[in-house]
Amino acid sequence: MKDSNIDIIGAGLAGSEAAFQLAVSGFNVHLYEMRPEIPTGAHVTDQFAELICSNSLGSNLPDRASGLLKNELRRLGSLLMQVADETSLPAGGALAVDRDLFSSKITQILSSHPNITIHRKEIKEIPLNPCIVASGPLTSSSLSESISLLSHSTNLYFYDAIAPIVNVDSIDMNIAFKGSRYQHGEEDEGDYINCPFSKEEYDHFITELVQAERIELKEFEAEIETGVTAGGNQYFEGCLPIEVLAKRGEKSLAFGPLRPVGIWNPHENQRPYAVLQLRQDNLAGTLYNLVGFQTNLKFSEQKRIFRLIPGLQNATFARYGQMHRNTFIASPKLLRPTMQFHNRDDLFFAGQITGVEGYVGNIATGLLAGINLSRYLTGDELLVFPRETLLGALTHYVTHANMRDFQPMKANFGLLPTINVKGKRERAKQYAVGAQKSLEIFLTSHGL
Repeated sequence: MKDSNIDIIGAGLAGSEAAFQLAVSGFNVHLYEMRPEIPTGAHVTDQFAELICSNSLGSNLPDRASGLLKNELRRLGSLLMQVADETSLPAGGALAVDRDLFSSKITQILSSHPNITIHRKEIKEIPLNPCIVASGPLTSSSLSESISLLSHSTNLYFYDAIAPIVNVDSIDMNIAFKGSRYQHGEEDEGDYINCPFSKEEYDHFITELVQAERIELKEFEAEIETGVTAGGNQYFEGCLPIEVLAKRGEKSLAFGPLRPVGIWNPHENQRPYAVLQLRQDNLAGTLYNLVGFQTNLKFSEQKRIFRLIPGLQNATFARYGQMHRNTFIASPKLLRPTMQFHNRDDLFFAGQITGVEGYVGNIATGLLAGINLSRYLTGDELLVFPRETLLGALTHYVTHANMRDFQPMKANFGLLPTINVKGKRERAKQYAVGAQKSLEIFLTSHGL
């Protein structure tokens, strides 16, 4: 059935990966992306696989959950992981990319592939032919309605927020300093710029932050404050605005995104009370983003309050933070571990709309949906990866979680079957070794 026309809705991380997997398998792919015809309110370009919240794909270390999942995707031939490696920036043990170069390379590769036809238009209804819905957390209202009708249920939603970006030449390096956590030796300058707080500076910053004016979110404001909707569904905790976190306690940021552990201030020869880290955001090194500083403050308030951060008193902002609605489906009720819809074999879902969180998780489900739709159309057995692998564990979670507790989930070792090993580091190493072994056995058994 290689002559089958396959529709993929959405050219984000998941849709782009799925399109590539199907195209290299010889299928004709029609990739639909509604930008720039219809903007999302969060994207700023019309490029494929645009990274909105951050330019970091998380840890690249093999004994970290995110690093392990990356290695699984590399082993499985992920296009997006290949491009991420090619466009990487210095970020310590993390994989950060030049976001513009990353998305432009993916756009060029997919647009020039002979088996992929690009359509810049909105899809309002789920097609009847083989299809992957990877429309992302900002799915249009028309398509959301079509999904609701198909699933006989309402969508769930949560809010997500993105962090500001500043121009590097506006950072005062007489106060700020380069360095990574637990850096080794004086010659190790580190990949982050650090803005150190004294206790007095931190207390003043928190006071102003919790009193600042925010962009009105109307009836959802109270839900974000509590983290719970009227229907009892939880919002994703991993991307809460800092002003919401700050209201949970005066030290909540000092133990969270501003934690100073592992950082030494060379200007004062001491550990700061709290520290904001900034991470390089483009290959030229002219832009840096405020790590963990997702926010919904009014732009004027961001300019005023973030200039209270030591070293950023004269900061100029290339982009202010903002908040947007994310939508995801009730995957435990609607999807199989293959990413197939529960009552339609040729319909697959992938990406953040399924309830996976994080860039790498989105890529992973796109890869799996693309591979499995290809295998479905050729009559081969569909793949359900072992739960000892992070890909298998993550897809098992989104398709088997208790709906009462279901919320977006990043790759983490807590999803893997428990192993009886003492010590966090040693346990992480054993998880990584076991996952790699399990993946190789699984692929060999399927002739891959």
